[in-house]
Amino acid sequence: MHTNQIPARADIPAQDQWSICDLFPSDDAWRSALAQAREFIPRITACRGRLGESGDALLAFFRLNDEVSLAFDALVHYAQRKSDEDTRAAAYQEMVSQVTRLAVELQSAAAFETPELLAIPDEVLARFYQQTPALAGYRLCIDRVRRRRDHVLSDKEEALLAAAGEMAAAPDEIYSMLNDADLTFPDAVDGDGVPHPVTHGTYIPLMQSYDRVLRRAAFDSLYTVYGKFRNTAAATLSAQMKQLLFFANARRYPSTLDAALDGTEVPPAIYHNLIDAVHRSFAPMYRYVALRKKLLGVDELHMYDLYVPVVGGVEMRFTFAEAKEIACKALAPLGEEYLAILREGFENGWIDVYENQGKRSGAYSAGARVHPYVLLNFKGTLDDVFTLVHEMGHAIHSYLSNKTQPTAYQDYVIFVAEVASTCNEALLMEYLLSVTEDKTQRAYLINHFLEQFRGTLYRQTMFAEFELEVNRMTQRGEGTTAEALCALYKRLNEQYFGPDMVIDEQIALEWARIPHFYYDYYVYQYATGYAAAIALSRRILREGAPAVQDYLGFLSGGCSADPITLLRGAGVDMAAPQPIEDATRLFDELLGDMEALLI
Repeated sequence: MHTNQIPARADIPAQDQWSICDLFPSDDAWRSALAQAREFIPRITACRGRLGESGDALLAFFRLNDEVSLAFDALVHYAQRKSDEDTRAAAYQEMVSQVTRLAVELQSAAAFETPELLAIPDEVLARFYQQTPALAGYRLCIDRVRRRRDHVLSDKEEALLAAAGEMAAAPDEIYSMLNDADLTFPDAVDGDGVPHPVTHGTYIPLMQSYDRVLRRAAFDSLYTVYGKFRNTAAATLSAQMKQLLFFANARRYPSTLDAALDGTEVPPAIYHNLIDAVHRSFAPMYRYVALRKKLLGVDELHMYDLYVPVVGGVEMRFTFAEAKEIACKALAPLGEEYLAILREGFENGWIDVYENQGKRSGAYSAGARVHPYVLLNFKGTLDDVFTLVHEMGHAIHSYLSNKTQPTAYQDYVIFVAEVASTCNEALLMEYLLSVTEDKTQRAYLINHFLEQFRGTLYRQTMFAEFELEVNRMTQRGEGTTAEALCALYKRLNEQYFGPDMVIDEQIALEWARIPHFYYDYYVYQYATGYAAAIALSRRILREGAPAVQDYLGFLSGGCSADPITLLRGAGVDMAAPQPIEDATRLFDELLGDMEALLI
């Protein structure tokens, strides 16, 4: 899997592919299930006007919701996973479109739910709970709807917004087709004149090469292509921001940030506090840039110098089997219950391991009810080992929430999603440092840990600030042209990296290759999640069983409480600035360790 040739899907061994047949045995079975799922629509419609009749009627509706959720879960995961196996396959693109249309139809059919729930007087609802005790299982669902009373429209208006959902998804779909299926990049030529393919999957490994000629060539290859499509990318991102603003305005939110965070019960102050706390902590980042420049021995530190390890002579490579073995040892502090689920995932088709032609780039975990699915593009680097434990952290979070919570409370919100994955990364780093005595390898690992802080706490906060400002520009009616977006992105890079970094012109286009800007205020949670994960991993290693028990309770919590409360139960308070400040202090301490080892 380390050759320069990218294999076809058919050439990937079956044991290295996820078991998509666990969802449906065939495309025809999926189509049959899709047809059956359409029969939910008249059943939902039959509930219209009846939610306020009795506790039994309300309970029946929520149980129908659970039934729909389970059926739709299998449909959407099959279509999306098959499409991601080869983004060029038109048949699976169409299946994704079909299931997207079904989602819109289901939402439109159920548009009466919120207005009818809001119309039930408090005293009547109290009587329903007394008359129908089983309804208490859905009390939190009901409370969450009624809490957002000021942002809910009439029945007809809600139906109209639901019907607009398919159009609202278009910017993300267009960007995905452009980025994953249509864009190709010229080969990068190394210092010996040898060409290397540049793809989404190979780009970061190329940027980690010790060959600076190759790094610069890969950098130029990638951004030359994005430069040719800069106006298309800007128009697509602009459309995304406009649809977010449309829905925020329609629901009477003061901003798109308020609209996005209200859905996950996260106060907007946490978003602003993150940016403010990181701004107060630029000094360690500038120290890191200066140290990297010194250790690389370059007159100028360029953006294509950011990923190469500063420790020469170390290239850690791993087979997938070795990566799995390391993961089991590193995550042993989480206990045997956790390890048993990890092994289940390794052995029973949860993971799609290697890159193939047309496969979606990057990595993710999708928490299907049958079992989670993890997409990797494993190349054998140290980063890939971290990606494995990261995505399995997501997967086990989904597995435990699905197993523990009733259907209505299984889906955890994105604010807590990155905690489980990043805690695993922190435990992996602690393990690797504990078993590595060689001075050079220790320095290499500390470099990797420093890169996590740079790439997660600082870089994702920079992304979050960019996303916030582009939304604000849209709200102010300013043009979000390619020129405006590049100017903003370059300014942020200058601010975050400081005076010792050369901000290459090409990096101003980086926003065009970040799919997360289509995820509606997602990226900030990488940074908050990282800070929380550092705190939790240290508590687990320090306190052992009691901390593990609290942590497993958090992983099993789904959305059974708001995310701030769930995290407090695990032992960290993200409403306070302390976790972020503690993380940046640790970053500064690690810089000191690196200097002691190498200078």
